[in-house]
Amino acid sequence: MSETQLSLFDDSTLNQRELIPTDAKIPIPPGTYTTIDELANHCNQCHRCGLGNTRTHAVVGRGNLQATIMIIGEAPGQTEDETGLPFVGRSGQLLDKILASVNLTTENEVYIGNINKCRPPENRVPTSEEVAACKPYLLEQIRLVDPKIILLTGATAVKGLTGDKRPITKIRGQWLEWEGRLCMPIFHPSYLLRNPSKDKGSPKWLMWQDIQAVRARFDEIRNHG
Repeated sequence: MSETQLSLFDDSTLNQRELIPTDAKIPIPPGTYTTIDELANHCNQCHRCGLGNTRTHAVVGRGNLQATIMIIGEAPGQTEDETGLPFVGRSGQLLDKILASVNLTTENEVYIGNINKCRPPENRVPTSEEVAACKPYLLEQIRLVDPKIILLTGATAVKGLTGDKRPITKIRGQWLEWEGRLCMPIFHPSYLLRNPSKDKGSPKWLMWQDIQAVRARFDEIRNHG
């Protein structure tokens, strides 16, 4: 690189470029980021796995950055990849309705993110390597938002964060503890869209029980700290 080219970069720019953890072999230690914006900037330049080659936007999160409840999905779909926001397609619209049914919103009580920040081709399930490459970003997100409750939508989210491989039908609605935080596995909204029945015992009926339990625990935390 010529001296002229080098002079285009001041020291801070060079440091920023060197800090981008583009290789999955480079760890991202806890405390790397001071803000979600900083983290999002790195995600949009990241190539820790192959998904970075095909994304339109990295999809980091939406909602209140000081939320009590954090919802974690699997990976972005097409609408999310196009907008850079998680859960904004049909599944996201249903998720917002479910939250609204117990007076929870992304403006106040909820922050939403994903296990993987980039869309897998054809919306396939992310591989274990892709999940591992992206997990440090998720851990930093959780540290920065510092939620008291984490809702894990679907088996991929449960396994990706906690390592628990049990089917979602076996563990949904149960409170689990992970790293000192309360976690509840819940059905992914896309599963509810495929199973529209509201009969007793149906996925939608079970989700109503689960979200009420979440609201009750939220109120308990808010009232008692």
